[in-house]
Amino acid sequence: MRLVIARCQVDYVGRLTAHLPMARRLLLIKADGSVLVHSDGGSYKPLNWMSPPCWLDERDLAAVEVPDTAKALWVVTNKAGEELRITIEDIEHDSSHELGVDPGLVKDGVEAHLQELLAEHVQTLGAGYTLIRREYMTAIGPVDLLCRDENGATVAVEIKRRGEIDGVEQLTRYLELLNRDPLLAPVAGVFAAQQIKPQARTLAQDRGIRCLTLDYDALRGTESNEFRLF
Repeated sequence: MRLVIARCQVDYVGRLTAHLPMARRLLLIKADGSVLVHSDGGSYKPLNWMSPPCWLDERDLAAVEVPDTAKALWVVTNKAGEELRITIEDIEHDSSHELGVDPGLVKDGVEAHLQELLAEHVQTLGAGYTLIRREYMTAIGPVDLLCRDENGATVAVEIKRRGEIDGVEQLTRYLELLNRDPLLAPVAGVFAAQQIKPQARTLAQDRGIRCLTLDYDALRGTESNEFRLF
């Protein structure tokens, strides 16, 4: 991973446009190719980013129009031709670090049990679904379940106890990688959780990911007593 602290301006050019004026920021360039722009506020979320597959090109300033104070121009381009243009005025820190292979997030007991139960009752996802395998490994971590639907198409399933935006982003990254494999593509996504926040559901639907609310008791084979007198 490359860490750069720089005074920079950031412009996103594509289906949407966004502009971050010149300021001091942290730039992360990850081994998977993703580029993220962070500030000192806003908690964990980047101000802007480009997800892989994408390509970073450090342009020759003599060949482009940039402010006179610019020392570098980075252009990150994805497969759709969208660009994240980072105009750098000053670099205070630039270092690279080898992090190695990450073992992935260790799920809590409920999430681990949900994964086990859904694997056993995979047709909860839909009639005709079959399991390929649990914990299908990718370069950035394991997909909870890899399945086939009734038509034989590949489906990646991410399972959470509480479905939030982070989980949708995680599944999106898995789908981008899996869809590069011609033996699996096209790969659809299912975001499954006991509770799914409205913002996460909206983001998932916008990205073509199906949401599924899981009933933990039903998967365990127990009946709910809610709204019953006896």
